[in-house]
Amino acid sequence: MRPDTIRFEGRVLYLTEDEAELRAQLYDGVPLDYDPGRKLVDNISTDELTPGWVCYYYDETLARYCLVGLRGGVVERDAIKDGKFEVIVSGVSKGCGSSRETAPYSELAAGITLVIAKNIEKIYGQNCQNIGLLTSTDFALLPRIAAGEAIPIEEFTKGLDPIAAEIVRHGGLFAYNKARLAGSTAPPAVTTAPRPMTLAEKIISNRAIADAKTGALGIPAVAPGDALFVRTDVRFSHEYVTPMAEALFKMGLGADAKITDPGSVFAFRDHLTFLDRVMPPKHVEMGLKEQAASLATVQQRFTAAQGVRLYGEVERDGVTVGSEGICHNIVIEDLAEPGQLVIGTDSHTCMAGAIGCFAFGVGSTDMANSWFTKDVRVKVPESVRVNLTGELRPGVAAKDVMLFLLSDEFFKSGDGIGKVLEFAGPGAMALPLDERATLTNMAVEAGSFTGILEADEVVVDYIGDQRGVDKDRLRAQIVRADPGAEYCKTFDIDLAQLEPMVATPGDPRNGMPLRALRRQDGEVKIDIAYGGSCTGGKKADMDMYASVFREGLAKGLRVADGVRCYIQFGSQHIRRYAEEQGYVEIFEKAGVSLINPSCGACINAGPGASSGPSDVSVSAINRNFPGRSGPGQVYLASPLTVAASALAGRVVGPEDVLGAQTAA
Repeated sequence: MRPDTIRFEGRVLYLTEDEAELRAQLYDGVPLDYDPGRKLVDNISTDELTPGWVCYYYDETLARYCLVGLRGGVVERDAIKDGKFEVIVSGVSKGCGSSRETAPYSELAAGITLVIAKNIEKIYGQNCQNIGLLTSTDFALLPRIAAGEAIPIEEFTKGLDPIAAEIVRHGGLFAYNKARLAGSTAPPAVTTAPRPMTLAEKIISNRAIADAKTGALGIPAVAPGDALFVRTDVRFSHEYVTPMAEALFKMGLGADAKITDPGSVFAFRDHLTFLDRVMPPKHVEMGLKEQAASLATVQQRFTAAQGVRLYGEVERDGVTVGSEGICHNIVIEDLAEPGQLVIGTDSHTCMAGAIGCFAFGVGSTDMANSWFTKDVRVKVPESVRVNLTGELRPGVAAKDVMLFLLSDEFFKSGDGIGKVLEFAGPGAMALPLDERATLTNMAVEAGSFTGILEADEVVVDYIGDQRGVDKDRLRAQIVRADPGAEYCKTFDIDLAQLEPMVATPGDPRNGMPLRALRRQDGEVKIDIAYGGSCTGGKKADMDMYASVFREGLAKGLRVADGVRCYIQFGSQHIRRYAEEQGYVEIFEKAGVSLINPSCGACINAGPGASSGPSDVSVSAINRNFPGRSGPGQVYLASPLTVAASALAGRVVGPEDVLGAQTAA
């Protein structure tokens, strides 16, 4: 257990927008006093804390690279560790983006004990709790820390649910679970009386562990704020994270620990498939090629020993031609079912919400713990209802819906952090399944817990036909929100009123209408047009790319001179679909470079990523945080806009380049 009070004796680092002040703190030992008027850096993503290449490490080495991806390039290797800092302070939305636990672990390993920010993103905050890194949104602590005051532990458990508070007091999840399994602590019983529940609340109540000894599931009701453990149906990890989770698993449970129910656990080698094609010479010289390759080796050894299904690489004639598929695409294609609870070591696990699952990303510690217990802790989140009516106009897609929604001040301010986005209404249910998946996939860009839609016959037919599963059983599993369920906020969006959108570089929440971009910035010339990733590499996305390129070819257009255009498939299923539809021939005639399945450019680990800061990309990926897809500037857009921009050589919609609106 932690002591009742904590005294912070190290330095406080203010991540200020003033680079001179930041540099003085880091390299000249200059201290800063707390100043409420000082402008702090907002929206520090986990990509900035530990850029993708740093995640090839999963041990104490991470301390050397803490925050080296921070915008402006001021933070150098070893700067945080050597600066003897103990507290890091920043602005809004600390830890947005990826679920990578390497991010808070790098801070902890570098000597950081406490993170203070105006608000803390959900997955990052939970990862901090799990590894024993304290967090707070109370800036009034800073003068007290500077005065040398011993701060009561209760200051860091305020506002937390009972389970999270106990994890903080115990110093981390593994210490808490040892106490829980030994019977010296236990989560409080949920006593919420029956009430109308949202879609997410109903799945949580169904999967709640009612009796830890018997394994009985289900309680009458839950409400926002209730804390409990829930049984998972699908657990998965990818090669970035499996080795770190394995190390934690064995450290916490012993070298011979075995995964419980390995048939419900899956692993993917989908993130670094094409890394060798784009790794810069500097990283090769650092030995990162071998370090990255070791992740796959460790994962393969672990899954073989544990009897876990590994979705790996596909080879033809002895040559690797891609992965079997991106984890999120395959979870929908092959694994998850309506009403289930899915966790994965990737923030875009929420994509499975498109088929009526409660699906969310977790860090390495949560995954390692779940391998043994099959459960995961949840604080019941509030839900936001997004009612969609009407029908999308030609040239507008689900990606535009999300960029429009994310641009709302509710999400830009961080008020959406930890909420569930429940999409509903006739407009939502009229969308194809792949377009629904775009909505749920990008819920995490709002800082949300997850996104979800009610399953229907579209889902039943897709899963039943794709997998040969009994459709009546699938129908019986469908969970529906109750009439009268409470939502903390409701958005009513008429799809017919939406227009093509873009998100300007730096954050997915920087959305604006495409026409407004032209008024603001004029012609935005591009170097790269990228269509791919879990968000932009689905069958419906292929339909959209092909519709634009087909019409472009008919008008004598090809990919503009000087533009590198890439389309990457989300899975081998999707590649075969594109071949069967004749899309591959269309893409090749248009001058598009085709890439087999992998996360690739989305995480700066494959063709399509920028190579220099002057590169400008228009991309169908889900996030454009600094450094996410290379050092260049990334505009997010729909598949329709990406393809049209490739033809025009600048950021435009299909009607701008083809002279008539093109249907999605």
